Order: sequence, then structure tokens, then C-alpha cells
Amino acid sequence: MVSKTIREMLVREPFQPFRIRASSGRAYDVRNPELVVVMKSQFFIADHGSDHFDIVPFLHVAGIEAVGNGHTRRSKRR
Repeated sequence: MVSKTIREMLVREPFQPFRIRASSGRAYDVRNPELVVVMKSQFFIADHGSDHFDIVPFLHVAGIEAVGNGHTRRSKRR
């Protein structure tokens, strides 16, 4: 069930960022679990640093995937 999977990913320790893909093709990156609220049939996600938010019905969730933490790994110069 989508709501259960999202809830589990939000409380995972340590938190690992993830992406929710909607059937429209839109992707929602979850990098802060405090900006997501899971409701009965939909979820609310706020955009950090702005007044923008989205409410997405679970029926429109096409997939959930792990994403990187934003850090790039550099190789040492020789």
C-alpha cells in the first residue's frame, strides 16, 4: 500500500531521501520528512523555503524510489 510505504520511508533511521513519482510524470523529492503529511487518501508535501505545496492523491502515485543525498563523491587527485 502506498501510504504505508511512504510512512515507513518517512520514519526510517537514518532518514534516506526518496522520490515519489506521480502518474502525470511529476516527481516529488522528499529530502526533509517534516515537510510531508500522510493523510487517509492523499499526501501533502511542502516545498522548503517557499509557500508552495502540493496535495497528491495516492491513486496518482506511480512509484517511489530512493535518491542520493545531494553529495557528490570526488576522487582524490594524484
